[in-house]
Amino acid sequence: MQYKRVLLKLSGEALMGSRQYGLDPEKLKQYAADIKSAVDLGIELALVIGGGNIFRGKDASEIGIDKVQGDHMGMLATVINGLALQSSIENLGIYTRLISAVRMDQIAEPYIRRRAVRHMEKGRVIIFGAGTGNPYFTTDTAAALRAIEINADIVMKGTNVDGIYTTDPRKEPNAVKFDQLSFKEVYENKYEVMDLTAFTLCEENKKPIMVFDMNIAGNLVRILKGEAIGTLVS
Repeated sequence: MQYKRVLLKLSGEALMGSRQYGLDPEKLKQYAADIKSAVDLGIELALVIGGGNIFRGKDASEIGIDKVQGDHMGMLATVINGLALQSSIENLGIYTRLISAVRMDQIAEPYIRRRAVRHMEKGRVIIFGAGTGNPYFTTDTAAALRAIEINADIVMKGTNVDGIYTTDPRKEPNAVKFDQLSFKEVYENKYEVMDLTAFTLCEENKKPIMVFDMNIAGNLVRILKGEAIGTLVS
């Protein structure tokens, strides 16, 4: 395998599938099957999930909710997604641990770095919920931070686009896809990969980022086996 320990970042919106809100059971099953396939290869896997399918903290001001309160609501949404994905993965016989950055002991373990790493060494999939536990920080930043803390080999960002393009391929049919980019090239051309805080954390700690389409079943394992899928930023 190209990588041994992987941090997989999934957006909450991806869990909606074709729905307008909430969770698509078929999408949960597909993600769980892909995660099981990676674990069966001996990969140590950690997940960070967004909450945009339920509530986005940045939308709080539009409905008259305080920014900090809105971010806390977004954190809770990520825990709901984490519970759903945890159940889907465990239905396939894979042990998991849901770890929350906000204390909710009846639902999830508190985040303790050494314990999280030990879970991975024992073959358990860990799901990081509640972002960083702080307002004003995105789940992208949580993914970068946790990847650094657990010493993951790479941050893999599963999206609904198969890599990084010169422009949005959904709007511009002539957009050109990149197979590989440097951090400097992404900065200079302002390509959208992760938010700037998360991206800077990865650059400063020499943590490569892979952007790929998670909605195509099997893509995760194909990348782990070395196939040229998605765009690598390193």
